[in-house]
Amino acid sequence: MRTSRTDLSRRRAPAGADPGRFRSASRAALAAWALVLLALPTDAPRALDANVRTPVQVPVVDKNYRSAKDALRAGMREYNAGDKQGAARALEYAAGQGHALALWKLGRMYADGDGVPHDDLKAFEFFSRIADASTDDGPDPQNSAVLGSAFTALGTYFLEGIKGTYVRPNPERAYDMFNYAASYYGDPNAQYNLARLYLEGTGVEADPRQAARWFNLAAEKGHHPAQALLGDMLMNGLGGVPIQRVKGLMWLSLAREGAEGRKDDWIVSLYDKNWAAAAEDDRTEAQTQLQTVGSIRRRH
Repeated sequence: MRTSRTDLSRRRAPAGADPGRFRSASRAALAAWALVLLALPTDAPRALDANVRTPVQVPVVDKNYRSAKDALRAGMREYNAGDKQGAARALEYAAGQGHALALWKLGRMYADGDGVPHDDLKAFEFFSRIADASTDDGPDPQNSAVLGSAFTALGTYFLEGIKGTYVRPNPERAYDMFNYAASYYGDPNAQYNLARLYLEGTGVEADPRQAARWFNLAAEKGHHPAQALLGDMLMNGLGGVPIQRVKGLMWLSLAREGAEGRKDDWIVSLYDKNWAAAAEDDRTEAQTQLQTVGSIRRRH
């Protein structure tokens, strides 16, 4: 798998689907989701259309390291000690040697403005180098989480573009990135974002049943936004998904328990709306089922 324009010029079929054949969802069935989805966070940075790539400028490192691993260890020590600029210099040395974890950590630091100036383009470039170095020979257990996270971050950049750069919105490439990270690495954030693309019909034809499938995979890994949206779909049969009110309430309850701070206010609102509309018997059964899925809450 590459993020080069050669590979990404090809559309990839969604996992488990017949290429070129998607179920279409009626606009009326999806209309109720519009207001909810507009209020949701995308769980990541921005996006891109990379026809040209500028190399990441790596500053001169003022220390000598025996190896990339040595530099990585030094960088993480300095990061944990609060010296984030020193950490960035050490990590840049390791990244220059192609160390995936160093590239990923620098990408996150630049994406978040964590100890370095916020720079989405630099973050994108670091994540791209991870993706460019990956192969289809099978997930590397040691770097699987890093690779999945990098492809997911690239997907979020593909969605919106990076203003003032060559990185422009390209929902189809966002779909490719999320689909790859979700299918190949089982990344729950990618599974959640892929589900939203299917739900909204962004970069791929709308397919609520595929959306529910991917929400379910992320929900089982403790992804609270996925739990909330899956629960709402099951409660209300949105997009033609079969109604399963008890299971829907169960997922909404798990999401509500995991909600944190103002960023998750929409989860609380979605829970309150569905809980108030539910029958008392369904509420009771949902609470009973919660007792059997405690392990899901502990995975997140």
